[in-house]
Amino acid sequence: MKQAIVAAARVAAAGFSGIAAVVLIGSGSAQAAPQDCVVSRDLFGASATCQPDGGSNYVLKVECVGLYANGPFPLYSVGPYSSLSYPFTPDGQRISAGCTGMGPGVVAVATNAYVIYYG
Repeated sequence: MKQAIVAAARVAAAGFSGIAAVVLIGSGSAQAAPQDCVVSRDLFGASATCQPDGGSNYVLKVECVGLYANGPFPLYSVGPYSSLSYPFTPDGQRISAGCTGMGPGVVAVATNAYVIYYG
């Protein structure tokens, strides 16, 4: 019994240190899929600026990890999920999406961000 408790404590400590590592390295720039887009990522979300290309439709996708709403209140889950911006036509304006829009009390960090082209 004591060994099981010690093992569970080690797993929990490893999980928290993993989240701390993501928090420490979670900011920076990411590469965009479509050409002529610049994606900037911070700790809790990202923004993209794409140059006009004649009318294509893009979406900014932010990959997150942390606590998020998983149904009606009070259902929450811990782990990876993604957040999407509204579809946009590139015109040089900045579009944003974040990890905090998945319900009240969300504690999550952005791990990756990129722009997706769709017809």
